[in-house]
Amino acid sequence: MVHAFATAFAGFVLMACAAPGANAQDARVSALSTARSSGPQLPGLDMPVPPVVQQPLTLERVFASPALDGSAPRELRLSPDGRYLSVLRPRMDDRNRFDLWVQDLATGTMSMLVDSQELGAGRALSEAEKMQRERARIGDLAGIVSYSWSADGQSILVPLDGDLYLARLDGSTRRLTDSAQSELNPVLSPQGTFLSFVRDGRLFVAPVGAEPAPVTPAQASTTVHWGEAEFVAQEEMGRDTGYWWSPDETQIAVLRFDEAQVGIVQRTAIGAGNTQVFEQRYPAAGTPNVAISLFFVKPDGAGLIEAQLGDDADIYVTRVDWAPDSSAVYVQRQNRAQTRMDMLRVDPGTGQSRILFSETAADGHWLNQTSNYRFLADGSIIWWSERDGFGHLYRFVDSQWTQLTTGNWVVTDLLAVDEARQRLWLTGTRDNVLENHVYSVDYGPDVRSEAGQEQEQEQEQEQEQQQGSMPVRLTELGFTHDARMDRSATTLIVTRSSPVQPPQTYLADAAGQRLAWVAQNALDADHPYAPHAASHRTPVFGTLTGDDGTTLHYRMILPTMDPDLRYPVWFAHYGGPHVQVVTHGWGGALEQAIVDAGYIWFQIDNRGSANRGVAFERPIRQAMGTVEVADQKAGAMFLQSRPYVDAGRIAIDGWSYGGYLTLKMLEADPGLYAAGIAGAPVTRWELYDTHYTERYMGDPRKVPEAYAASNTIADAARIADPLLLIHGLSDDNVVFDHSSAMISALQNAGVPFDMMLYPGYTHRVSGPVISVHRYETALRFLAANAVEGGGQ
Repeated sequence: MVHAFATAFAGFVLMACAAPGANAQDARVSALSTARSSGPQLPGLDMPVPPVVQQPLTLERVFASPALDGSAPRELRLSPDGRYLSVLRPRMDDRNRFDLWVQDLATGTMSMLVDSQELGAGRALSEAEKMQRERARIGDLAGIVSYSWSADGQSILVPLDGDLYLARLDGSTRRLTDSAQSELNPVLSPQGTFLSFVRDGRLFVAPVGAEPAPVTPAQASTTVHWGEAEFVAQEEMGRDTGYWWSPDETQIAVLRFDEAQVGIVQRTAIGAGNTQVFEQRYPAAGTPNVAISLFFVKPDGAGLIEAQLGDDADIYVTRVDWAPDSSAVYVQRQNRAQTRMDMLRVDPGTGQSRILFSETAADGHWLNQTSNYRFLADGSIIWWSERDGFGHLYRFVDSQWTQLTTGNWVVTDLLAVDEARQRLWLTGTRDNVLENHVYSVDYGPDVRSEAGQEQEQEQEQEQEQQQGSMPVRLTELGFTHDARMDRSATTLIVTRSSPVQPPQTYLADAAGQRLAWVAQNALDADHPYAPHAASHRTPVFGTLTGDDGTTLHYRMILPTMDPDLRYPVWFAHYGGPHVQVVTHGWGGALEQAIVDAGYIWFQIDNRGSANRGVAFERPIRQAMGTVEVADQKAGAMFLQSRPYVDAGRIAIDGWSYGGYLTLKMLEADPGLYAAGIAGAPVTRWELYDTHYTERYMGDPRKVPEAYAASNTIADAARIADPLLLIHGLSDDNVVFDHSSAMISALQNAGVPFDMMLYPGYTHRVSGPVISVHRYETALRFLAANAVEGGGQ
């Protein structure tokens, strides 16, 4: 659900920013920033207004093509030899359909390598591939959505319309499969010799160009799957595959899972003209998970060996990695409570395993799964851990730990490691919790160990500087960044944005110096957003103090206001774990359209949300729907104290976890909010999946009282304010059972409410037409309940 909730929220309430007008209201904004906010500010940032005719920003234009954010490339990658940059680019006439482009970095020439409309067969995807895309939050995309380079850097494997193609840099393409079934998780082996994929629950392998054959045993039951990621792995763990090639291509580590013991949910997908019923294996909290095991097999299917994963069968296999020399496989085994992770070292020749080290959660917390680690050629490991209260990097060598980064900030990603220079690259929030930056850090043998950290702070800082282990920032302040780096740790691909700059992407060297723009996305006269730049409003950033003294960051956008009037608030919230909504980044156009309609836009990051460390996250443990509600209430009380806010017209709006909070907020404080919008809400955590729910709430069989307190159904009768409930009728993530339970409870309690259901739509109720309908529905609902936009 971390991906589900984060992506659903991003689709439901996109963040944008704007330039203030020169009027009395600006003085109040300035006073607000100075008097009420101790948080980082971005004063004086104005969006340039290109010399084009300005136009009203309508909902129709917000969701039309081309996207108002401008150029939005996906899946940027460097070829193995570093000469070419590949990228998926949207078509100008369809923002959700992508083609494959390649740029020759030596000449700067960019050209389309694969046209998805010309090459594609238009074949419908299998239900399995559709669900994989849903869980990757790309179910609304078409054309080419993924690809992978060959080892020699001369060709690219392209999945398209359920089949596989090999595209060469000379423009030629070769069809590798032609079947009615979809090929899931296709990859080229590390040296480019073999093609592998999953079909009908079995792993298929063949030399590239030959006819693929299954290398895993046939199974009598359809509940057995080889080489796939089980539901919770895809949805919650960030693991989307179930097999891994050894670097020398002699063996494949492949997971086998049997979901026979997993409960069946009858998911009714109600469409516009028909209704389908799917029997979906769904491991609800407190019920059995899949039975999982790991095997090793040769590319020809011989030599099947089972790995020894321990006596406890009720475990999660969260990550599997080969040692660089193919001598061992490292398996991350997590207990069901997600409070302990054992790193197993497994011998692929015998299947025997031993525990290399273990990671244990802090008291009252859980283990956050990470992909921020590297197994190095010298046998050491770069590892991410929250053992000091914040997510930092450590080096594990000869059973000893050395801390590489430290402080009250978090490492958000490990980008690359240069073993020869003993340097690594990361992203993190060291300079500002609202900005993600790229840093480089030395990790050589002189870097201090944890045992040496008991020195005075000044001496410690001086030692770090002398040893070169202080992080060196490589990106510009005032922007927030995401980045990738090539295998050789020589070239960075950096994407950045700011409150007045849509996302830009550039190539940089290892020192962070920009080499070339990939997508400068300058807000000039040709930019799609240019006709709307004049009305764009700059956000105000600040901090509030929660009821327990915790500092909470907020973000607010004020419309052009008459100083004698007061204005309604569109209070957008998410509030769940692993998401941060308040940043110094670009958001998009939707919130600006809402501000144009006369609303103040407001967001706050409550306790439990991301990138603030263990102490900030921990309060939601077995207490979902409590501290988040209290912190969001602190935001509402702050708003009510503002002279330009109409305290009686504060409306709340959330999707998924945010929809859950809408219900809990209305139940907790009747009369505080003028109206609430709850999109695809969780209503009973017992209905949601094991891995997400039990991580935070524990097992309902052991702590039923925690689940009872978090339930929205029991207090449905307390809802006294107008409520709009929205849900897609084919949602396979937060299944419609959640809303139907709430609907029944509200009806049985005699509580009036409004409802909008979307046949055929999943957890993403979005599209160029349907998104307009959704937000027009929300605006009509607010207007009908005296929360229309504009001052009064």
